[in-house]
Amino acid sequence: MYLVFTTNSFPWLTIIVVFPIFAGSLIFFLPHRGNKIIRWYTICICILELLLTTYAFGYHFQLDDPLIQFSEDYKWINFFDFDWRLGIDGLSIGPILLTGFITTLATLAGRPVTRDSRLFHFLMLTMYSGQIGSFSSRDLLLFFIMWELELIPVYLLLSMWGGRKRLYSATKFILYTAGGSIFLLVGVLGISLYGSNEPTLNLETLVNQPYPVALEILFYLVFLIAFAVKSPIIPLHTWLPDTHGEAHYSTCMLLAGILLKMGAYGLIRINMELLPRAHSIFSPGLLIVGTIQIIYAASTSPGQRNLKKRIAYSSVSHMGFIIIGIGSITDPGLNGAILQIISHGFIGAALFFLAGTSYDRIRLVYLDEIGGIAIPMPKIFTMFSILAMASLALPGMSGFVAELIVFFGIITSQKYLLIPKIIITCVMAIGMILTPIYLLSMSRQMFYGYKLFNAPNSSFFDSGPRELFVSISIFLPVIGLGIYPDFILSLSVDKVETIISNLFIDSFYN
Repeated sequence: MYLVFTTNSFPWLTIIVVFPIFAGSLIFFLPHRGNKIIRWYTICICILELLLTTYAFGYHFQLDDPLIQFSEDYKWINFFDFDWRLGIDGLSIGPILLTGFITTLATLAGRPVTRDSRLFHFLMLTMYSGQIGSFSSRDLLLFFIMWELELIPVYLLLSMWGGRKRLYSATKFILYTAGGSIFLLVGVLGISLYGSNEPTLNLETLVNQPYPVALEILFYLVFLIAFAVKSPIIPLHTWLPDTHGEAHYSTCMLLAGILLKMGAYGLIRINMELLPRAHSIFSPGLLIVGTIQIIYAASTSPGQRNLKKRIAYSSVSHMGFIIIGIGSITDPGLNGAILQIISHGFIGAALFFLAGTSYDRIRLVYLDEIGGIAIPMPKIFTMFSILAMASLALPGMSGFVAELIVFFGIITSQKYLLIPKIIITCVMAIGMILTPIYLLSMSRQMFYGYKLFNAPNSSFFDSGPRELFVSISIFLPVIGLGIYPDFILSLSVDKVETIISNLFIDSFYN
């Protein structure tokens, strides 16, 4: 195994991917002077990484170029053409910036962690590298390695810093995600071995490679199962509520904000780009599953006693809009799905953070035991109410714009007949009606009434500067994207046009 530098450009992406895990490994050499040094060291690393990423993309990324930029290709293992290939386009840049933003805030939110603080913060930085690596990989095997890099950190974060049922939740998480990873590995090896006359893992080569329809359908199903577990898509979603219900809220922020979005990204990057004919065949099924998922999760959420499980089911419901946007095969639909990936990344992370900070104060997580905390904790009440409004797609916030564009994508789709489009749109509208029911019901159970307000010895302190800073930092992009969604759409619009046009070309000629 050896490494040879083969490009003349500055290796921005290599530095961005490697820096967090490299800096994280130095945590174990820091002096034993309490957790404060470790915490601030990790926060500084995250901020420096975010600033470096923002500078590189802001000054060197060309918005009007749909091709891969920041390309890096380093020879690694010649035996089966495995290279360290990195590159980004308009589809990658949004999730990468989201990863940096949410990870930085999740690290700041992890302040109460005192047990094994070194390992906790090292695992956070390891996840950081794995997630950015997944979004910037241009080699299928490298994509798989980065995909796997964040599984073990999540398992350890769950099993060591979770709730009372943390071992059960961690085991369920690893069984589901490792099972999905097996399908991902089978798909990677299968498509790379068949990809051309010589085995190749290069995504640029595989994108232009035609396959027999039956084989393409087989590959599509294998990748679909792998990404359905991570997204999650029903019925492979049952690990998510248990995981969120037991995880520390900084881990929940990473799960809801970034981890779920990796599955949706994989569907677009591999299933749509590499296997366009199969995607045209399966897209009606994705629409049906996405519609069922919106209704099912929105109907199941009100029955959850656990606050974090209720929010988790709302995440499953909102992921249904992403699936529908991907299955619509239209520019607006796919753009709406990409905007929903970013929007829900912010909103989901914020709701889990506020749920966690509430638990830190009242030590209760079951909604039928909570009530009346609006008066002793008005700041948490205000931020939770505002972000709950964002989650139910209040006009002026990012969720409303994303879901509206997905609706427009379905209505304008030329692939489907008028009656199916009307049925899907009406069912989606029912899901949007159910969303405020469970979110407003959750807010009523938490903040109104007199259970805790009149309880003896009830003295709760409101959010401090840290909680306010994290909440406002997430709220600002939510309202910003609601007012000016073109900030994200301008990044992806050219790439989306390329993907959709390739889908129509392949469908026409085949």
